[in-house]
Amino acid sequence: MTSLPLVFDAPKRALPPRHLADLDPADRRAAVGELGLPGFRADQLAHHYFGRLTADLDAMTDLPAAAREGLAGLLPALVTPVTEQTCDGGMTRKTLWRGHDGTLAESVLMGYPDRATVCISSQAGCGMACPFCATGQGGLQRNLSTGEIVDQVRQAAAAARDGALGEPMRLSNVVFMGMGEPLANYKRVIAAVRRITEPAPDGLGISARGVTVSTVGLVPAIDKLIAEEVPVTLAVSLHAPDDELRDTLVPVNNRWKVGEVVDAARRYATTTGRRVSIEYALIRDVNDQPWRADLLGKLLRQRIGTRRVHVNLIPLNPTPGSKWDASPRPVQDEFVRRVQDAGVACTVRDTRGQEIAAACGQLAATGG
Repeated sequence: MTSLPLVFDAPKRALPPRHLADLDPADRRAAVGELGLPGFRADQLAHHYFGRLTADLDAMTDLPAAAREGLAGLLPALVTPVTEQTCDGGMTRKTLWRGHDGTLAESVLMGYPDRATVCISSQAGCGMACPFCATGQGGLQRNLSTGEIVDQVRQAAAAARDGALGEPMRLSNVVFMGMGEPLANYKRVIAAVRRITEPAPDGLGISARGVTVSTVGLVPAIDKLIAEEVPVTLAVSLHAPDDELRDTLVPVNNRWKVGEVVDAARRYATTTGRRVSIEYALIRDVNDQPWRADLLGKLLRQRIGTRRVHVNLIPLNPTPGSKWDASPRPVQDEFVRRVQDAGVACTVRDTRGQEIAAACGQLAATGG
């Protein structure tokens, strides 16, 4: 077997201090009790953080000043904005965040006519080493904590509410498609999903059906996700329907082959009743051949079923100095037609933020 340049266990770097968002409701009350405060203060603090989307203790005027001073330790600053860039008429906002130890991560807030979506990071960097991805080429620094993941969402929700996208909007969709492989940081990502989807004041109250968790195909983790019984959408970054090419484009394919990954996606769709999204970055003269479109459609039709899968075609957002480029529009259109002719739904993702280095990892690579 080919030696894999993959990192499943993040380097041993200290996670940030404990945060309210790291804790479930029972643990929050216990933590408040350790401070000598009654348990209901934890519920008040959670109401402000998850319900009112604020971490500003001075704004929590229903809490006595002495209590606020003690509770400050449960709201440490986790992710601080370093750079913010906007484009698409203000409807796309990319933020570079700095953690307590200087590590960098990114998120992108996007407004649409019917919704607001945030794309968040689950790791600082990524260990999956996909050669066309800026994040993958930068390597993995560390996992993000549950609190760091959740706080990206909270701050995005507050920004959308306060009109950062032009008019007040409610954040309704969260996609784990930023920096990192979410299922390689499994425990913290699942805890974050629960914080994001639990009703306020226990969580942010975003519907699980509005949450998408992506993976390059960590098969055991996909099966573990099925058992969580959290009806999020699973997005599998396939990028090639054949093992020969996918071994190169997605090195984890050396461990779990295309057939194993697609079968795991079928198990997820069958058990949860949720349609699986197949992510496919279309790369000029690499994976955009008509025969690969035919093979992709056939593979998904036979192994998952046409009603349980959708192909999300992604025009590649090239990074500076990269040899990888997006496929021409006629090639893209032909690819879509061939997949659809196989009976599989296939659409092209709306491209956002090309002028603001919106490909994951570009801002972090430059330090902002």
